[in-house]
Amino acid sequence: MTNSLSIMLEAIKCAEEGKSLGEVPVGAVIYCPETSQIISKAYNKTIKNCDPTAHAEINVIRDACKKLKKIRLTDYDLYVTLEPCIMCAAAISQARIRRLYFGADDLKYGSINGGINYFQKNNTNHLPEIYDNICSDSCNRLLTNFFKERR
Repeated sequence: MTNSLSIMLEAIKCAEEGKSLGEVPVGAVIYCPETSQIISKAYNKTIKNCDPTAHAEINVIRDACKKLKKIRLTDYDLYVTLEPCIMCAAAISQARIRRLYFGADDLKYGSINGGINYFQKNNTNHLPEIYDNICSDSCNRLLTNFFKERR
């Protein structure tokens, strides 16, 4: 198994943890390729925190920045189970994430393959390397099953 797949599996575990708490199952991981260490893991906490900005990506970036005592994550990679929304894309850009890996496309709210391609705008501060469809079947299934159970 390649390293990218094993790290995405950690993000999927985070998403499953969030799902068990009633959150939309999105998980995220900040990874340091230099040391081969996971720095932070998170899942959506919008319901738990009564905070519409508490997406997995925002949560994991905040936690990693606190742990590392820095506001720029230029040497770190972000793995997330769902294509980031525009709010999260802006946070990824502001944090200067080196590489973004994501699983499932979000054609409605996604900021890369979805309706708005945030990283192709001229005013984007920082453009990470982007890799999509990592474990996409598992990520899609997790979301599809969650919403089927809700309806």
